Amino acid sequence: MNSENKKISVGKRGKEVRSDCYIELELKEKGGLKINLNSKVESMYGDSIKTLILGMCDFYNIENAEIFIEDSGALNYTLMARFELAVKKLFPEEKRECLPDFNKVNKYNSSKDKLRRSRLYLPGNEPKFYSNAGLHKPDGIILDLEDSVAPSEKEAAQLLVRNALRRVDFYGAERMVRINQLPKGLDDLRFIVPNNIHVILIPKVESEEDIKLIEEKVLSLKEEYKIKNDIYFMPIIESAKGVVNSFQIASASKFNCALAVGLEDYTADIGTERTKEGTESFYARSAVINAAKAAKIQAIDTVFSDVSDMEGLRNSVLEAKSLGFDGKGCIHPRQIKVINEAFLPSEKEIEKAKKIVIAFEEAEAKGLGVVSLGSKMIDAPVVKRARRVVNLAEENGLIEKDWRNIKSL
Repeated sequence: MNSENKKISVGKRGKEVRSDCYIELELKEKGGLKINLNSKVESMYGDSIKTLILGMCDFYNIENAEIFIEDSGALNYTLMARFELAVKKLFPEEKRECLPDFNKVNKYNSSKDKLRRSRLYLPGNEPKFYSNAGLHKPDGIILDLEDSVAPSEKEAAQLLVRNALRRVDFYGAERMVRINQLPKGLDDLRFIVPNNIHVILIPKVESEEDIKLIEEKVLSLKEEYKIKNDIYFMPIIESAKGVVNSFQIASASKFNCALAVGLEDYTADIGTERTKEGTESFYARSAVINAAKAAKIQAIDTVFSDVSDMEGLRNSVLEAKSLGFDGKGCIHPRQIKVINEAFLPSEKEIEKAKKIVIAFEEAEAKGLGVVSLGSKMIDAPVVKRARRVVNLAEENGLIEKDWRNIKSL
């Protein structure tokens, strides 16, 4: 490999940094490899860190270099991402990936109609937030490559997110990544598609062509890397044009699982300010809900930006639910519990769902092709939603597991 530069520095350092590292890589003409490590955990993990870096030098055929590492508790996958970035800044033609092994607990799939009440945004270049995110029990975790990442950190975020998808235990949460706005977002896909991603969030979508471009690239990468599991899309509507085209966007791909609305950019686009009352965005939210339901996918509400106002958040979720939204974004872990609980079915919803499920099961047992409840016919999507409601109620202790044996239905 040829490099015009001889020295590069990457990563983060300082008293406030945690679970991350700073690396200086300086190429030499001779002298072999010298590693200077400054780490609070050097006595316990110093040798393993040095072994890891020496292994990566061998992988990238680096024989002579001085390497300085200031470690602030970075896990191996972070050290690997930061060092790989240093190598690729020195050698821009280098395309090989030095990948951490998959953590076996991450090899689980998702489904198109999975529960998506809460999704927690995490900046893609901040590994300090990754390890414990799943403990807060969001339905989904979003590793963000877009707005929360500064332009100078985009390359680092791609590698950190890729490695996190392979190594971090998200405790069963749906694994999501928000890519950059097209066309840059197409470049992000190579870093996430091969690494057990469940849902790709596509920001600032304005036309169905955006979704078709993503689908084409994802399918190509799936074939290249022999990926078998489905990867779903969640377009985000964030402009007046996007709202107008929301149904075409929602129905543009069979892999669309949900349609989301982002109100910070939308209100800026229409020339107003976002308020807690939300009257300025009522039309946009309603249009997104209607488009999603017409396309038979989920509708996901925007984030609630005041992380200290739990009562306001709860009211916002209840309003969103009453409008027809199925979930809401989170920007802080403390919001997750409120959102999950507020999106739980009410007693009235549970009782209705139980009656639908019982009616369907009784008709099925009798071999009847037509199912009715009172004077109303029940079709498959209604039964599916009802089962989802009772399953959610069971999982959260709102009804007993043997509720079918209770005769007062």
